[in-house]
Amino acid sequence: MKAEERAILKEKIIETLEQTTREVKDLEELTKPIGPENSIGRVSRMDAINNKSVAEAALRSTRKKLRSLQIALSRIDNEAFGICELCKRPFPPARLMYMPESTRCVRCADR
Repeated sequence: MKAEERAILKEKIIETLEQTTREVKDLEELTKPIGPENSIGRVSRMDAINNKSVAEAALRSTRKKLRSLQIALSRIDNEAFGICELCKRPFPPARLMYMPESTRCVRCADR
């Protein structure tokens, strides 16, 4: 990977990290407990509990992505960055731009 491509990718990772951090904060707000003192109806409470469960799943997924992006940022200057961990072939730059946290090429990721 060329130095110019790494710089662009590093910028993209930092931008995605900032956006993902904001998403985590938003999702944390949505997963706060629903207090029994709130005067909402039974159906509304069940709907709120269901929405909270969906938000918790999204929060777990977003936190995982955040950790992966942090790892990608710490590894970007490593010569092995952008090389598939299984087949040892370089990724296409477009894959890294779309998913900078990737550690496998498309073919190996499907396995």
